[in-house]
Amino acid sequence: MIRLIAIALALTWTAPAFSQGLANPAALSEQAPATYRVKFDTSKGPFVVEVHRDWAPVGADRFYNLVKNGFYDNARFFRVISGFMVQFGINADPKISAVWRDAHIKDDPVRQSNKRGYITFATAGPNTRTTQVFINFGDNAGLDGQGFAPFGQVVAGMNVVDTLFSGYGEGAPSGQGPDQGRVQREGNAYLMKDFGKLDYIKTATIEK
Repeated sequence: MIRLIAIALALTWTAPAFSQGLANPAALSEQAPATYRVKFDTSKGPFVVEVHRDWAPVGADRFYNLVKNGFYDNARFFRVISGFMVQFGINADPKISAVWRDAHIKDDPVRQSNKRGYITFATAGPNTRTTQVFINFGDNAGLDGQGFAPFGQVVAGMNVVDTLFSGYGEGAPSGQGPDQGRVQREGNAYLMKDFGKLDYIKTATIEK
């Protein structure tokens, strides 16, 4: 019994390394390499994103720090709209999401078009980018003039991206898909209960 209590205490006091790193957004400000690759191991298989810092340096740096510290691990692809894009980037743990919700970064000038396979930060208006990103399924040049600045592109596994579950469609209240407010507040518990078919990221890692 004493041994079991000791183990329980150890589990209580030893938080996952990624949670400790993600607790302070302001501290995660490392400059990204000029180019780097991120491997996403997902429930449908792997795909690889190549990031070019000169395309959108502020976004590239933010994405680098998020990936390096495990932010996207276990995250769901919660908004998948066929022919348009797939969106992800709300942390599995609502406590982590709460810390990052207002950790805005400044906009980058749009230097690349939102073409098929290009990855871009989502935004709710000027200088409101945080952690959510999307991958374009098609050529969405109409987003360019709205300030959506791609920072990388899928260079391997776009066929995997194409197969991510899209059956729920647009999110609430416009559609029947997940409510982003609830995803922020409840994390994966909400998504796994009500939207169990969503595909997800097992791990996202910087390729060496």
